[in-house]
Amino acid sequence: MEAIEFAVKLNLPQWLLAAGFVRDLVWDRLHDVAGQPLNDIDLIYFDADDLSETREKAYEKQLESWAPHLPWSVKNQARMHIRNCDAPYTSCEHAMSFWPECETAIGVHLSRPDHRFDFVAPFGFGSLFELKLTHNPKRELSLFNARKDQKAWFTRYPKLKLA
Repeated sequence: MEAIEFAVKLNLPQWLLAAGFVRDLVWDRLHDVAGQPLNDIDLIYFDADDLSETREKAYEKQLESWAPHLPWSVKNQARMHIRNCDAPYTSCEHAMSFWPECETAIGVHLSRPDHRFDFVAPFGFGSLFELKLTHNPKRELSLFNARKDQKAWFTRYPKLKLA
């Protein structure tokens, strides 16, 4: 909850806590594993008017000043199409629909003032909670396989199944 409060405070357009941060929290819970160290806290947003990586780093520095004990990673999804050689994305959800694993494409936002959690999941929630790992056909299978091996998900999460 602490991370989401800092994300709210930063108030970025279309912001979401997303990707491995959310996916791993779900899989940790489904594996009855508590307190695993965080790789990072993925904060994504969408600002087509400022595609500078410098801005992302400035947001990371601000978050680190508020919460130096948390490993922040801030990425503007409006510029990720350049890195991925795709046509421009139109929103965070659209960008997430290109991520290599379907279960990674999940994000959460805390609405103000009602403190309601809003979720974005272009592929839905089913496979995430069924402990499946699914290749997104919009990305090369070789990228999916490389990430699967590099991240060692099947070692960390023995109940995980390849879809």
